[in-house]
Amino acid sequence: MKECIREENLNDENFSVRSVLSVISRAKDDLQSPEIFEDVYKNDYRNSIIARLYKRYQKKLRSNNALDFDDIILNTVRVLSENPELLEKWQYRFSHIMVDEYQDTNNAQYMLISLLAEKNRNLCVVGDDDQSIYKFRGANIRNILDFEREFPDALVIKLEQNYRSTQNILDAANCVIANNRGRKGKALWTERGEGEKIQLYRASNAYDEGRYIASKIRSHCREGGKFSDCAVLYRTNAQSRVIEECFLKEGVPYRILAGLRFYDRKEIKDVIAYLRVIYNPSDDVSIRRIINEPKRKIGAATMDKVAHIADMEGKDMFSVIADAAKYKDLSRAESKLTAFARLISSLREDSQKGLRISDFVAKMLSDSGYTTALKLEGSVEAQTRLDNIAEFLSVAAEFEKTAENDSDLGAFLEDLALISDVDAYDEDEDAAVLMTIHSAKGLEFPLVFLAGMEDGLFPGERSMNSEEDMEEERRLCYVAITRAKDILYITTAQSRVVYGQTRQTVPSRFLREIPPDYFEEEKPRILRSVQSWQENRAKVANTMYDTNRQVIRDEPLKGESAETFSPGERVLHRKFGEGVVVDVQQFGRDSKLVIDFDTAGRKTLMALFAKLKKL
Repeated sequence: MKECIREENLNDENFSVRSVLSVISRAKDDLQSPEIFEDVYKNDYRNSIIARLYKRYQKKLRSNNALDFDDIILNTVRVLSENPELLEKWQYRFSHIMVDEYQDTNNAQYMLISLLAEKNRNLCVVGDDDQSIYKFRGANIRNILDFEREFPDALVIKLEQNYRSTQNILDAANCVIANNRGRKGKALWTERGEGEKIQLYRASNAYDEGRYIASKIRSHCREGGKFSDCAVLYRTNAQSRVIEECFLKEGVPYRILAGLRFYDRKEIKDVIAYLRVIYNPSDDVSIRRIINEPKRKIGAATMDKVAHIADMEGKDMFSVIADAAKYKDLSRAESKLTAFARLISSLREDSQKGLRISDFVAKMLSDSGYTTALKLEGSVEAQTRLDNIAEFLSVAAEFEKTAENDSDLGAFLEDLALISDVDAYDEDEDAAVLMTIHSAKGLEFPLVFLAGMEDGLFPGERSMNSEEDMEEERRLCYVAITRAKDILYITTAQSRVVYGQTRQTVPSRFLREIPPDYFEEEKPRILRSVQSWQENRAKVANTMYDTNRQVIRDEPLKGESAETFSPGERVLHRKFGEGVVVDVQQFGRDSKLVIDFDTAGRKTLMALFAKLKKL
């Protein structure tokens, strides 16, 4: 899409990749081809331009022998709709169909299900209309609300007993969601008993709110609980910053479920791009990424020529690269291009010889020269990249344990494409979890902190003028409340900094929908100002933390000063082993050290507590 926007000479600020792809995704959900979309919006200036981008995007997908996720269902529906004999074959193949999370289906998914179930009408859908929270992804709540109209002979079974939460928590959730009009009626109940009331805290500001949450988590752990019992939920990712600062100062270990950073790293993207090209040489985007990784002296100008020839001749870029000798414009880079083509072709042959995925990835890294280049570089950063690649080989080995065919490169790439941040959540790791409410769906915790319950934040300001959007926000609140098993804490702040300005806030209208009898409100406390807090940071529990945001607390010795360290020194840590200091930042009598450990990777530690030994 970046290429499409550039080729149409459009300003990517007015037509951002994300916004354009969102419009196209919604069009595909509504089963609109580029031609239909263009016709529908021919009198709409912005969407008529997006229609051009949609056409160009689909052309590029086809030339790359690729589908995006929306295409997978859209094209299946199209094939089944246009070929009655094929539809009949699959209708008989799937005599019984079950759909989970039906409230989250979009229009294209609904159409696919309806086509397949039309013959036998043995269809079972499971879902909760009160948990439909993915409208922004195209989910259509009408699919579940109108199910009986589509299938009038359907039997409806309500599963109202809840095995997770106490009755007080469920009653509060019931009170909130009862204000929605577009829903099927139900009332959750449990045999777990009434339980504790909802703990409500009105903070003076966001720092007061974060400090309160941290103190409650520490109290829970002093009484024998675990950090991993606790989850902090918020409406927007921006809310996490202040909470993180408070957790660091209070020594609360935490993790953020907000995307898999591991798969965002350059070397991991490079490895996956190699695998994609080997599996599908028509993947022009991945070819551009790896053609000069490691350095092969094939520059951007050469690749632009390759792309131009491919476009003129209707070929993919790999075909042009493989036949570089045929093109005068590529004569200077011919030997380098054909060498790259031979490498990929050879690896394609190797991928079909039955090698386990981990062995094949290792061979690819060796044959391509990727790991050799990093080893020759010899820098600390290069070693970190090698460590990350070693971790990727572990990912491949894990895939082999569960795969039906441990040499299926296509299945491995599919597996990588479907990994989500929630999949990486490890319930056994003793750290509190911070995440958006959307990420929390399907999870449960003994203690839940629902932060930022204020009008304009939750519900969001843009939702407050639309009844449909307000109902979605209310469903999101229902999901948040019902993540709590034993105790639910709800916090609001009297003032909050928004876009650099301090604003006075109003408690969320969702709180007003819950009767006061369900709450137990703590009296507001006046904490030290943020400025005073920072000035007295030495009196606050110091922390030792690593770059994965997992915080490890240790007790300092009174009056002790940290030993001094310098970049380049080798040190020994009792847990992480030997490593090299790469950066030092002074903080009063302490210093923050960035250390590249030989086996544990890069960590950030506070010198006063790291108890490092110089080597």
